[in-house]
Amino acid sequence: MEQPVVRRAAAADGPAFLELVRGLAAYEKLAPPDAEAERRLLRDAFGERPRIEVLLGELEGRAAAYVIFFETYSSFLARPTLYLEDLFVLPEARRRGVGEALLRHLAREAIRRGCGRMEWMVLDWNRLAIGFYERLGASRLAGWLPFRLTGDALRRLGGQGDPH
Repeated sequence: MEQPVVRRAAAADGPAFLELVRGLAAYEKLAPPDAEAERRLLRDAFGERPRIEVLLGELEGRAAAYVIFFETYSSFLARPTLYLEDLFVLPEARRRGVGEALLRHLAREAIRRGCGRMEWMVLDWNRLAIGFYERLGASRLAGWLPFRLTGDALRRLGGQGDPH
């Protein structure tokens, strides 16, 4: 069995990257990005001022997985944190080492950048992913709750809408 290849995605990989993002949306039973969101993804990954970094995991020369990541910062560690936004492996490519190869690559990148940690979130129903991450040594954060502002609530707080 061929070993997975991990490499940085380039603009030419845009169609494969978007197809994998659509695969993640289907897996999570979410609406995929619309055309405008897809354009923003490509701009933010491959444009003049990238906001995200993308790696592809390939099996037999074909993109079978991807990760989106970026840096955040820990004031208490006074070091960057490598934040993993997405990790998706095509169903037919699972259990072939590509997900682990991507995470190992990211761990090496975090160390190279002087990061104090890597962080990500996983859906509570995704038992396969939870087991996978725990087998690799990751631990769940106790006592932390994710919060999110979107849509009207974000606009109101930002002073862009009706305050009531």
